[in-house]
Amino acid sequence: MGLNIVGKRADGYHDLETVFVPVRALHDRLELSLSEESVPYCFEQEGIAVDCANEDNLVVRAYLRMCELFPQVKNVHIRFCKQIPFGAGLGGGSSDAAHVVKGVNALFGLGLTASEMEQIVSPLGADCAFFVQNKPLFAEGIGDIFSAVPDTLVEQLEGKWLLLVKPECAVSTRAAYKGVVVRHPDVPLRKALQLPIEQWQTYVINDFEQSVFPQFPAIASAKEQLLAAGAVYAAMSGSGATVFGIFRERPEWKPEETFYHLEQMKF
Repeated sequence: MGLNIVGKRADGYHDLETVFVPVRALHDRLELSLSEESVPYCFEQEGIAVDCANEDNLVVRAYLRMCELFPQVKNVHIRFCKQIPFGAGLGGGSSDAAHVVKGVNALFGLGLTASEMEQIVSPLGADCAFFVQNKPLFAEGIGDIFSAVPDTLVEQLEGKWLLLVKPECAVSTRAAYKGVVVRHPDVPLRKALQLPIEQWQTYVINDFEQSVFPQFPAIASAKEQLLAAGAVYAAMSGSGATVFGIFRERPEWKPEETFYHLEQMKF
C-alpha cells in the first residue's frame, strides 16, 4: 500500500518504502508431510500451472534451502495448489517460500524464531521475509527492513471492503522498473498513511504506476473504474498487475471488461 522509490543503490537495486498488508482470503494451499519414500522430497503441484522446472519453483527452492541448513530435514512430501495469479504484485511466490520455511520448522521441531526464519528466506526474494510474521508492516530498504505501521492505518482499514482486480496481463519486475523515477515526496509515506483515508489518493502513491500504466493500459483502466465505482482509495499493488480498491460499503461494481481475477473481502 503506497510504494515510493526513494533511491538507487550501487548494487543496482532500488531503495523503497511501502506497506505490506496480508490478504487472508486469497491464498495458495500448501501441505507438508513426512514421506516414507527414500528420496529428498516428493512434489505435487496443482491449480494454476507453474511454468518452470520443479527446482526453480520457490516452494522447492525454500525446501532445499532448509535441507542445506538442517541435515535432519529430508523425506518430505510437498503438496502445493497454486491459486494466486502470476505477475500480480500480490507476493504469492514469496508467501509460498516463507510458509515452506515455517512449515518445515514446525514439522521437524527446529525451534526457529521469526527473526531466524526471516534471515533464511530473505535471499529467495526481498519481500519473502514479510510473510513470516504475516501482519501489516512498514518496509524499507529493498523491501526487507520492517517496522510497525502507524496505528491509524489499521484503524482506518477496519471494517472497510477490499476489491482486488487482476487484468489478463502479467507484469515482470523488470518491466515495472523500466522507466521508474526516484523521487522524494513532499509527504513521506509513513506520515501520509496517518492522513484521513480520503486524502490517500493524493499522497499515498505507488511510483510503479508511472512506468507500468503506459505499458499496460488495462491496469490503468482497472484503477479508473474502481475509483468511478466509489472506491475511497485505489492503487496498483506492488509492481502490478493487480489493482485494489478500498470501499466503505460492499462494492457493487460491474467492470467494463472481463478481468482474469476478481476477489472481494472485508478487512
